[in-house]
Amino acid sequence: MYSLEFTVNGRLCEVAVDLKTTLLEVLRDKLFITSPKEGCNSGDCGTCSVLLDGKLVRSCLTNALAARGKEVITVEGLVKPGELHPLQGAFHEHYGAQCGFCTPGMILAAKALLDENPNPTRENIKEGLSGNLCRCTGYVKIIDSVMAAAEKMGGPQGS
Repeated sequence: MYSLEFTVNGRLCEVAVDLKTTLLEVLRDKLFITSPKEGCNSGDCGTCSVLLDGKLVRSCLTNALAARGKEVITVEGLVKPGELHPLQGAFHEHYGAQCGFCTPGMILAAKALLDENPNPTRENIKEGLSGNLCRCTGYVKIIDSVMAAAEKMGGPQGS
């Protein structure tokens, strides 16, 4: 067993892991953070997406020890006391979620996109979310939600 010390949603955590433990397993099974989901367990669906030092990663494919000394953000880490992140609010206001299974990964993919490009076009958003699959929608409401959040967070967008 190896000691893994890292920050999750602003909280310093230390857990014991073996060499084969994934970041998803640590988050769900040891820290009981359930927003990252195990969908395909092969990195194709994006439901397990988290931010690792600000970069979007598939936690089902990321070895837990790769997070040593780093910061992991899940969708829970975007919330400030009494205040949703603009992306979370936009997904609520614009009906960007249906069953909700993909929503945490979609929101984190959108956050990574907006951190890199605060004024995306709809095409930029489609590309930025392309690694995240939704089984319920035609993606229109998801894209609308990201556009609305981008406006709220940073200003005018292209179409």
